[in-house]
Amino acid sequence: MHRKKSAEKKRKLSVLGVLRKIDTASVLFFLGILLGVAALQEVGSLGKMADFLQTSMGGNIYAIDLTIGLLSAIVDNVPLVAAAQGMYPIAAEGVFAANGDFWLFLAYCAGTGGSVLIIGSAAGVAAMGLERIDFIWYFKKLTWLAILGYFSGAAVFIFTRV
Repeated sequence: MHRKKSAEKKRKLSVLGVLRKIDTASVLFFLGILLGVAALQEVGSLGKMADFLQTSMGGNIYAIDLTIGLLSAIVDNVPLVAAAQGMYPIAAEGVFAANGDFWLFLAYCAGTGGSVLIIGSAAGVAAMGLERIDFIWYFKKLTWLAILGYFSGAAVFIFTRV
């Protein structure tokens, strides 16, 4: 594939050349998150949390997903979705199937719920640093719009499923 390229370009495109450019800190961060979630699953904490959500929300998968989505405004969505995978096993069919309503709606909720607070998404944290956006300013001026958008999108999803 690269035989016609110069030796210097080949060296940059080799496996070792590509591995040198990997952001090791980010890889270790996500590995740590996944190990932490796996530990919570192993000791049974995720199962207890799933039972709590099931009973307190009356088994309503939409309410459970909305709650998890709002938590992503505080906790990153990657560990929340990983935790949800430990809390609710993927079924062969039904709402917990790989393409079932629970997982589709969770993808929406976890992905957009982080915008409710500026600290809930990596893009928001980056914007805080680059544009000097203050948390309190965002909270006062934009959080209500993010909540409105979050619940509006959720309503559209739910009403198209019913």
